[in-house]
Order: sequence, then C-alpha cells, then structure tokens
Amino acid sequence: MKKTDELVTLPENNSSADEHLPPIEHQAIAKINLDKIAQGVRLILEGIGEDITRPGIKETPSRVAKMYAEVCGGLHHNPKEYIKVVPAETHDEMIIVRDITIFSLCEHHLVPFFGQAHIAYIPDHGRIVGLSKLARIADNFARRPQIQERLTTQIAELLYDG
Repeated sequence: MKKTDELVTLPENNSSADEHLPPIEHQAIAKINLDKIAQGVRLILEGIGEDITRPGIKETPSRVAKMYAEVCGGLHHNPKEYIKVVPAETHDEMIIVRDITIFSLCEHHLVPFFGQAHIAYIPDHGRIVGLSKLARIADNFARRPQIQERLTTQIAELLYDG
C-alpha cells in the first residue's frame, strides 16, 4: 500500500451508518482502501463523459468510496464472532427473528439490493444464540458483494456449524 492511500476511519458511534442496521466493527471497515475506490469512481465518471471538476461531481468519488467502505464492511469481519452460545434449560422450541432489514450489493453489477431476512432455528441441546446476534449475522453477510442465495446459505451454515 502506498503512503498516500487513505483508509477510512469512522466516528466511534458509527454515526454515518443507517440507524436501522447494526454497525460493522470499525476495524473491519478500516481495512478498505478509500483511495483506490475513489480512483475507480473517477475513472467511471470520466468514462461516461462526466466533467469530474464540476461542483456537483467533484467530491463524488470520495463520497462513493466512503459509502462502499460501509456497505462492504462485512468482507473484513468474521461473523463467527457473533456466535456466543447461551446455555438454556431444555429449550427446544423454534426461535424466530423476523423483519431484519438487509442491504447489499449484487456481485454481478454492484447494484444495491435490500430486503427483509427472517431467521428461524431450533436450538441444539438447549444452546441458544442471542436474538440481536442473529440480526448482526445477517447484516454482516449482507455487507459485501453478494447474491441472495449465497447470503441465506451463509447464514444457515454459520448457525448450523457455528
């Protein structure tokens, strides 16, 4: 990495994140190279014939780079860290968390997509995962270039194997 490459740092409270989404840890977001993303955005704008010096566009590469750092922060965070099993006395009924808002990028065209995830599982030997952790797991796997089919499989495999 060059000395001039800029790495993103966000405020401690992650105030730039959407309020409805759990924050991805700042260390994970900090691994994203803003300078390279901004260079790429400049090339795209030039490629479509946009004047990158005009006032409305001039700061766009930097803004887009910061957006990508947040949207793709899940690439550099291990969602297994969210699996902290809580022992429960013979709890063997289905646990469901509904309406988890997810936001991601289609890996084929980098077009944003969003939706609702619902996670349900039956605890194994009375061990349960905290409800807030399920939303964080979904958010983490969504925050990367992704396809819906893989996203759901990754969540299920982590809960089954984790």
